Amino acid sequence: MHSAEQDWLKRARKGDDLAFSNLVEAYHRPVYNLCYRMLGNAGDAEDAAQETFIRAYKGLHRFDPSRKFSTWLLSIASNYCIDQHRRKKLPTFSYDALETPNLPEKTMGMEAIMMQEEKQAQVSELLDTLGQKDKAAVVLRYWYDYSYEEIAESLSMSVSAVKSRLHRARKELAEEWIASQESSMARKRTQYEQSTA
Repeated sequence: MHSAEQDWLKRARKGDDLAFSNLVEAYHRPVYNLCYRMLGNAGDAEDAAQETFIRAYKGLHRFDPSRKFSTWLLSIASNYCIDQHRRKKLPTFSYDALETPNLPEKTMGMEAIMMQEEKQAQVSELLDTLGQKDKAAVVLRYWYDYSYEEIAESLSMSVSAVKSRLHRARKELAEEWIASQESSMARKRTQYEQSTA
């Protein structure tokens, strides 16, 4: 944790709203990105990000300074998203794109943009086959590089449960990927045969 962040945390815990707004500014994007990946649409992700910061602000007195603030904050976000999913039974990932919507790079050609969007849609659909806690574990591990211990802490489970969930999730994703590729190849073969008949 860098010294400015430590200072903001100390001041925020004493009730300094400006210091907390610095923390919000520093962490808004990672929190929003996590919420977007778990809830699947921009509006719900923005609401979840706001709720995450409200809960963090109210719970700052419970924050343990020996922990990483980012781990604590993202655990609030992931648990809130899991609760939202349970309550609303919302789709958990966007079918449009997994990544946070951004304007394409000017240097990217249209073909590259379309390929990137297609890959994101494929990953999104694959992740949609997982259970909610498995998705959270996968996102925290492979998008945020969380350690097993940090994921366990964030999702309130044991390290062995995290490893087991990730192992099972990787296996399920691999099986779904193979099935989707076989289905895609069969569809292309049929289209080719129809076009040459």
